[in-house]
Amino acid sequence: MITGIRPTLEDVARLAGVSLGSASRALSVPHQVKPSTLERVSRAVDQLGYVRNGPAMALASRRTRTIAAIYPSLDNPIFAVSIQSLQQTLWDLGYQLLVASHEYKPEREFGLLRSFVERGVDAVVLVGTDHDDSVFELLSQYKLPYVLTWSMDDANRRPCVGFSYYDAAFKMAQVVMEHGHTEIAICPGQSYRNERVRARIAGTQAAMQGAGQTLRPERIIEQPFTFEGGRQAVRLVLATQVRPTVLICGNDLIAIGAMAECRDQGVNVPEDLSITGSDDIELASLVEPQLTTVHVPKVEIGSLAAHRIVNLIEGSSDASDSLLSTRVVLRDSLKRII
Repeated sequence: MITGIRPTLEDVARLAGVSLGSASRALSVPHQVKPSTLERVSRAVDQLGYVRNGPAMALASRRTRTIAAIYPSLDNPIFAVSIQSLQQTLWDLGYQLLVASHEYKPEREFGLLRSFVERGVDAVVLVGTDHDDSVFELLSQYKLPYVLTWSMDDANRRPCVGFSYYDAAFKMAQVVMEHGHTEIAICPGQSYRNERVRARIAGTQAAMQGAGQTLRPERIIEQPFTFEGGRQAVRLVLATQVRPTVLICGNDLIAIGAMAECRDQGVNVPEDLSITGSDDIELASLVEPQLTTVHVPKVEIGSLAAHRIVNLIEGSSDASDSLLSTRVVLRDSLKRII
């Protein structure tokens, strides 16, 4: 269990009932110690939340000038663009970037963070605000500055650089309804441990309620943020008795996968089914028909996050959150039916 006091290697050895040297060897050269010793030390490490402090041994300043960033995925072009912006800005500020992905498996995030802390980083950039308590406890325990990116903390407790997914979804739903659509389905992604997806659903529901419409539960189709997720969403839509006239997708990858499935199924977009996305990746304007989507500030998020995290490391007084704006980009994949 992680506490507010940083555990030491001596604490690990004492709890495991082994010598300090044995505890050190178990962590450094595990293949050279007895399995029973390794097991006891590993249990003690997990129980205490112990992390080796690599920089303390190598750098008197305890500064590595290295920032860690953990993303949900490296496949999505929006994250690739933002990472490039983050890396370039950090480079200009004299810092290096290390990147990892938990592949939309939030339970992996703590292990990735712990690995970064063990290797020695000065600060951490995370995506979203919904993280396990153990993540924030580890950051607090080792006094690591951090910035949450892409979405905002409604409670205003944590440093953030991002935009309102609720507002972006609200605006897209309004545009869809202005085009005459009342039979609306959404494929927002997967909501487990993802406040951004929950905000998309809430924003869509609020816009529809404001127009006297209801987003029925069966019209909320949760699928992965992938081309295949979009394909599966269309298969489910086509299997319903009363088909929606529009499918609002949580990102452009889902939307483009949905368009591909429509093509394979002989469904014309947008004549038979309108499709919209979110993110405005480069491919959105290259597919046929061109994709109506939400433009999000991916480059700005990376650059502002870099400046914010360096300010936190270096003790700058700048503590203001950065709420960025989004806009709907109208293209041919959304049909007007009135």
